[in-house]
Amino acid sequence: MKITLLFFFLSTIAFAQQSLGDSYERGKLLYDDFCVRCHLPNGLGESGLVPPLSNADFLDDIKATVHSIKYGIHGPIIVNGVEYNGSMSPMGLGDGEIADVTNFILNSWGNTSDLIIDEQYVKKVSEIKL
Repeated sequence: MKITLLFFFLSTIAFAQQSLGDSYERGKLLYDDFCVRCHLPNGLGESGLVPPLSNADFLDDIKATVHSIKYGIHGPIIVNGVEYNGSMSPMGLGDGEIADVTNFILNSWGNTSDLIIDEQYVKKVSEIKL
């Protein structure tokens, strides 16, 4: 019984790592298609105009991060102490795609996250003012 539980535990960890890896790779492709023009390949954005994603304190609020990708973001936000007062339209991505690009962003350019965002989480993020 102990061996069976150990195998189940180890296979669950391997599946989670593989799932994040797969999601990360899909998210990178989506980032390159939809986000790179403004946030740049290095995730640094353009100071005062386009907020960075690299080491961005805004990403600490996962719900706000997902909400901004899903519904866009309009009006002032502060990222790493700098105010940005622009607009980002929703990209028209599906919930699974939003999960993938979020996982990519949360694990790139010095960002690290213990969370794996999935489609179910994205579905629960509704269009409300944050």
